[in-house]
Amino acid sequence: MMINLVSPDCLEELAELFDQYRVFYGQSSDLGSAKHFLRQRFKHQDSIIFIAKEHQILTGFTQLYPSFSSVSMKRLWILNDLFVVETHRRKGVAKSLMDAAEKFAAESGAVRLVLATQMTNIAAQKLYESRNYRKDEMFYHYTLGLV
Repeated sequence: MMINLVSPDCLEELAELFDQYRVFYGQSSDLGSAKHFLRQRFKHQDSIIFIAKEHQILTGFTQLYPSFSSVSMKRLWILNDLFVVETHRRKGVAKSLMDAAEKFAAESGAVRLVLATQMTNIAAQKLYESRNYRKDEMFYHYTLGLV
């Protein structure tokens, strides 16, 4: 298995996987919009995406978004997306993608890597906890839908 920082020439196959990821989270399939969204991330250089490939087949990806901590006055990264195709789950793909994300975040001088997952996604929670991620017990997180 190879883990690489994605390049724009992978847009077509990445968009298909990104679309599957969105469907996994209850969204309707929309490959055209997935391509547009990813094209914009490349154009504006506002995310970092690692992909996993096995025998030239894309098996997973993770996407990081930059942010900052005002308290520590340092960069942090939001591990916003992590997806592995169903046929490749439980084969170490997610762990390898997380290794790459964590290494990248550390090398960029980030103070931390943060993520969120659904309360019902027990498999993801086990993965994160096995890697020493800690559930936030001190803060409530709120969202405001604007659209």
